[in-house]
Amino acid sequence: MFRLAWRSLRQRSGAFAASFLAMFLGAAILMSFASMLDTARGPGVDAASEETLSNMGTIVGGWGLLLVVFAVTSTLTMAVRQRAAETALLKSVGATPAQIGRMIVGETLVLAVLAATLAAPVGALGGSTLLSLLRDTDQVAGGVDYAFGGTALGMGYGITVPASVFAALLTTRRATRVRVAAATTDAQVDDGRMGRGRIVAGTLALVVSVSLALTTVTVMHGKGSDAMQSAGSASIFASIALALFAPWLIRRITALIAGPLERRGVVGHLVVANLRRRGTQFAGALAPIILFVGIGTGTFALVDIDNAALATEGLAKTNEQRNIETLNFVVVGMIVLFACILLINALVATVKHRRVEFGQARLAGAERRQLLAVVAVEGAVLTVAGVGLGILAGLATIVPFDYARTDTLSPTVAPWIWPVFALVAGVVTLSAAVGTARRTMRGRAMEAITG
Repeated sequence: MFRLAWRSLRQRSGAFAASFLAMFLGAAILMSFASMLDTARGPGVDAASEETLSNMGTIVGGWGLLLVVFAVTSTLTMAVRQRAAETALLKSVGATPAQIGRMIVGETLVLAVLAATLAAPVGALGGSTLLSLLRDTDQVAGGVDYAFGGTALGMGYGITVPASVFAALLTTRRATRVRVAAATTDAQVDDGRMGRGRIVAGTLALVVSVSLALTTVTVMHGKGSDAMQSAGSASIFASIALALFAPWLIRRITALIAGPLERRGVVGHLVVANLRRRGTQFAGALAPIILFVGIGTGTFALVDIDNAALATEGLAKTNEQRNIETLNFVVVGMIVLFACILLINALVATVKHRRVEFGQARLAGAERRQLLAVVAVEGAVLTVAGVGLGILAGLATIVPFDYARTDTLSPTVAPWIWPVFALVAGVVTLSAAVGTARRTMRGRAMEAITG
């Protein structure tokens, strides 16, 4: 299994780059925060510092597990889809579903172990930086020494490797069950259909988000800043739910904009055709935009509402409130950064995979500027859809918390929050997509097809 997996990795390194980066980033983040648990057990750590460090390591460790599973599953699904023709060929020459499944799981295991190993020094550096931040904000005593040990490494390997293998098992189910003829068709057409596991996971995330929102407006109503504990996670689960439903959302969005776009000429027609044929691949780019905007706007607005309420009440923040705020910003910063990098990764992998498609289009008479315009419009569609859905997810935190904190249902937040996140999402999406397309179309069209 491992010999075949290693050979496949060497031949298909580009297809696995997105998955490897997701594993690497996930392991580095996990080790950074898990090292807080190692630090908390060090000699001479006072009770208050120990509590802060333990909370930081435990809470973020849980979110890290969700991130790794979600990110690796998304990127592996994309990689397996891109190799549908190869899977069909293996089946046609006698490879069994079990052999193909073991190959994919073996590839993932090799990548996960390598990613976790390379992530260790990055995680140690990140943990040291995090401890300095906690010291500078007086949430941890200045005399606490940093420690990076067994807990950090154990969580890094113990979560990244099993979560990646689990994601690979989920991904291989469809690839190994599809017949040869269907697998060959999948290599050309991707209708964006969702598997049962994705539907169940998305539904569960949505239920959790609604439950947290209801808890905020009922149980936590009138409890001041404490309502942040339930409200803050509502937008995270809402964003995850919408991200999981991204393939279905792509189909609905395409159906909505198909008419207006197709009336815009060749570019609009090609955009609609691509969105229909590459549903899952575009969903892989839409999901991180939703996560980036939804979690970012939800949390920044949450803190802004709380700060405004404290100012109105003439109160200063307690140490516990400062800890909660710092934890929120750290968790959100981790997720937002992860989502942003995942977005760039997904776009680069998707556009590079279309090298042959671009070459064929150019041989058929399409100009580079037309194809770049197609990619730009696709990116604009993803940006508008992702920002809109992300804002919707963010409201799962903003509206319940504002009601629990101020007794109003019309939250007033800093006007810069939504435009800034929308602008960043647009710049990142269009820069990554168009920039990659421009590099991909360098050289002659025939070279793209034969190379």
